[in-house]
Amino acid sequence: MPDWDDIFAKKGKYFTKSHPDMERIANIFSENGIRRVLDLGCGTGRHLLFLLKKGFEVYGLDGSPSGIEIAKNWLAEENLSSELVCQKIEHKFPYIDGFFDAVISIQVMHHNLMKDVLFTVNEIIRVLKPGGHMFLTFPLLQGFYINKQDMKRVETRTYIPLTGQEKGLPHHFFTVSEIKRVFGAFHLSEIYIDKTNHRAILGQKIET
Repeated sequence: MPDWDDIFAKKGKYFTKSHPDMERIANIFSENGIRRVLDLGCGTGRHLLFLLKKGFEVYGLDGSPSGIEIAKNWLAEENLSSELVCQKIEHKFPYIDGFFDAVISIQVMHHNLMKDVLFTVNEIIRVLKPGGHMFLTFPLLQGFYINKQDMKRVETRTYIPLTGQEKGLPHHFFTVSEIKRVFGAFHLSEIYIDKTNHRAILGQKIET
């Protein structure tokens, strides 16, 4: 099955600009004393660079060897450093419990069947400190660039595109009610449609 490693291998950095809300999110992180951040699905490193330049201690995890290699080279060009791990996000993260102050994941977590999405969510919960922040984004089904008839439904609200560069990759499309249920371990302060026409969520892990 094709994946983003194929895309990165062919197109290089591909994404270079940070998410349009990342400046605001970085300010929120700073105001809340956040220091250590995980970029989950860091790809070729656009948000690693952005947050490192803001003074955060940033770690990156991605399942694409090509993406990780490009990120390492990009960081080196900018005289920056980050601990990068090449690993699928549906496997146990290589970090101890409560290691991070915040986790970001931009247009990544929906690329799985729901059982794997839930595993990833539980890993985010595990590696976040109590009160830790998260900022995640997902695509909208109604705004997706492929027509619905060009996608195969494999489970509730999960489709596999039959055409386009993401052909063969699972896409789960969250509803707001599903987000509230799946991320029940968080106080969700924001659920909104961002400027890229993706649904974004900002929240804090509930302290128990």
